Amino acid sequence: MSWEVLKVSTPEELKRFVRLPHRIYRNDPCYIPPLEFERLKFLDARRNPFFEHAEVDHFIVTNAQGQEAGRISTVLDRSFNEYHNERTGFFGMFECIQNAEVARTLLEVAQNWCRTRKLDTLRGPMNLSTNHECGLLVEGFHTPPVFGITYNPPYYAEFIENCGFQKAKDLINMGLVPLKVPDYMVEAQAKLLKRGRFKIRTLRPQKFEQELEIIWDVYNDAWSANWGFIPMTKKEFWFAAMDMKAILIPELCLIAEVQGEPVGFSLSLPDFNQTLRKVNGKLFPFGWFHLAFGRRKADAIRTLTLGVKKKFRRLGIDLVFYTRTYQWGVDQGINLCDQSWVLEDNKAMVEPILRLGGYPYKRHRIYERQLGNQ
Repeated sequence: MSWEVLKVSTPEELKRFVRLPHRIYRNDPCYIPPLEFERLKFLDARRNPFFEHAEVDHFIVTNAQGQEAGRISTVLDRSFNEYHNERTGFFGMFECIQNAEVARTLLEVAQNWCRTRKLDTLRGPMNLSTNHECGLLVEGFHTPPVFGITYNPPYYAEFIENCGFQKAKDLINMGLVPLKVPDYMVEAQAKLLKRGRFKIRTLRPQKFEQELEIIWDVYNDAWSANWGFIPMTKKEFWFAAMDMKAILIPELCLIAEVQGEPVGFSLSLPDFNQTLRKVNGKLFPFGWFHLAFGRRKADAIRTLTLGVKKKFRRLGIDLVFYTRTYQWGVDQGINLCDQSWVLEDNKAMVEPILRLGGYPYKRHRIYERQLGNQ
């Protein structure tokens, strides 16, 4: 069968691109469609500030009858390459029917796109960078993903690996069922707070923009040494945060201060996917109702970020973050605290979760391939 490649160039074609996964996942009970309007906004170069430092193209592969069979995005993030002194391109938004030829066509499009820009490495999937959704699910297909975590059919990994891509890094979802906060954590928290070296407070919704300024500054310091990290511009951070504002629970957004200076923060969110499942990607006719009332009814939360500025990391702030979040989960009867994503080799994060009784329950993989000059 012959396959045609369409480069997305119109709003209608972008809608086709966004809606394409519905065909692939229509019989998959674990798939949760994202909100269509949110995906369109995220991929709109006029609205998403990520595009100010990145070149992005989207492609659709169709059969001879014009039916969509797969899609892929290609990304040249100038800020990433400057920060890491690399010549790396990325692919993302990868979706494909169960046909190896379609997958090969998509990945060849991405490789050729990178070669024309004189890039020497192709890495992904990234939707569209490590500051967004990333990684291909390779373990843990038995449960739906929590909010902000990717999901895909098992056959994607084989298709990508057969095209010459190799593992670059694995990302782990750590699960934790909050039953009772261990005594050692309660005692350690009391001792740490009694010393008075730092204070922990919750986010102040009435000063949301001021709080964002604080969190943005901490984020770009605390995560700067992480694999694949790229600083977020203030406009990017605001763009992402405003989408989360409606589902934030202040008690799950903790800020640490040392003598009034913000030095760390922890952000957990209710598993909004439990609400998205009910609206099936659409807000009408009853989607807004579910969104408005679903925030505090979720029985799972996801710890999205937890970090402390480098020079304050030995004060025990992270332990207090863990304890407060864990206690909130216990008090609310939460069935799952998801800690994700965590780099597989980040022992400083993985080992404390294991000591609490946590367990790895999903694994996502980022692949890469070195590009020749052909």
